[in-house]
Amino acid sequence: MAKEIYRCEWARTDSERDYHDHEWGVPVRDEHRMFEFLILEGAQAGLSWSTILNKRDNYRKAFAQFEPEKVARFTEAKQQKLLLNPGIVRNRLKVSSAVTNAKIWVAMKRAGEDPLDHLWSFVGGKPRQNSFHALSDIPAKTEQAEAMSRDLRKRGFKFVGPTICYALMQAAGLVNDHETRCFRYKAVKKLR
Repeated sequence: MAKEIYRCEWARTDSERDYHDHEWGVPVRDEHRMFEFLILEGAQAGLSWSTILNKRDNYRKAFAQFEPEKVARFTEAKQQKLLLNPGIVRNRLKVSSAVTNAKIWVAMKRAGEDPLDHLWSFVGGKPRQNSFHALSDIPAKTEQAEAMSRDLRKRGFKFVGPTICYALMQAAGLVNDHETRCFRYKAVKKLR
């Protein structure tokens, strides 16, 4: 009889399990992937992550494969059109925040600051290795997430509260929050 593997308690649906097993907590060093997580975590606010995962391909199409330079050029008319797209979360504030965030991202690059490196700076440039045994042990936010949130809000980013920033840190591998008994914990711990 095959031993059943243990995965983090939150990964319950097929889409969540696939995401958990292949992406969650893996360090992101690609600009477009990081920007994608920034936008998707903001879109998720108030909704289940499963909802966002199920709309992820639609988001990629709607938001130009998460290329910040392209999203930054979305006009008001383009944003209005997105609000008619049933494949994404049709929330005016969330759509406009994606465009605002893209503009700030691009402005940082033009000023010689790498947004990817900047986000990683909140954990000293390498993944923070946590050791939580159960889902109930994992905090909703940390000091690092609060610092990131303050910094991003000061720059004008939207939908970047401390809880959203911590979810971004977890998703993009800035922190390893796999439960210590999860089969992915040790594998992700080796990644830099």
